[in-house]
Amino acid sequence: MLRSLAIATAIAFGSAIAAPVFAQAAAQGAATEQTPVQVVQAVSDDLAKAIDGHQQELKNNREKLIHVIDDAFLPHFDIDYASILVLGQHAREATPEQRSRFAKAFYESITHRYAEGLLDYTRGRVKVLPFTGDMSDKRTIVRSQVVLDDGKTIAVDYAFRKDKNGAWKAYDVIIEGISYITNYRNQVDAEIRKVGIEKLIANLETQGDQALKEMEQDTKGQQGSKQ
Repeated sequence: MLRSLAIATAIAFGSAIAAPVFAQAAAQGAATEQTPVQVVQAVSDDLAKAIDGHQQELKNNREKLIHVIDDAFLPHFDIDYASILVLGQHAREATPEQRSRFAKAFYESITHRYAEGLLDYTRGRVKVLPFTGDMSDKRTIVRSQVVLDDGKTIAVDYAFRKDKNGAWKAYDVIIEGISYITNYRNQVDAEIRKVGIEKLIANLETQGDQALKEMEQDTKGQQGSKQ
């Protein structure tokens, strides 16, 4: 079950947090008239095309796998907004340079942690549900279902907002009712209170996904001690 959830998380997260420095350049070529449903479907289709039949090659070439993830996800996420939400109240305390470094390091940590889970992704894994929102709104939710190894499905929802150019960009992923922004914001908040924002950024830059794992373990330990 944990493996199945890891696959679903990889598919859902991909690179939900990315670095403003290089992500905005990639976003310039993204279609600005795609609806949120079309964005989710396009990401799913792009992943399938890039991964189907190439699993072994990508497993042996991690750099190419990361490139596949970048190509599929980077143009479609509101990078700056998502990073600020994860930092929460600490975004006000951080300098612009720290916010940029945090976003880049956090993105790379998440990408490397979940990259191999995407190797099990195949066409049809994601079923995008009919859209029930209002396209005139500036924010909306796209609901989907991810098929796990055992045939069961889990709910994966994507929160979208219109950027300043009028393009729909995702900024949060909710898996079975759990927002990744809320989840990681709690972990980031605890870590910043423990070591400070500069040390957190440095840890992510040097330790990557290992720093993420330690943050998660610390948070679970604190929650367990309160029960």
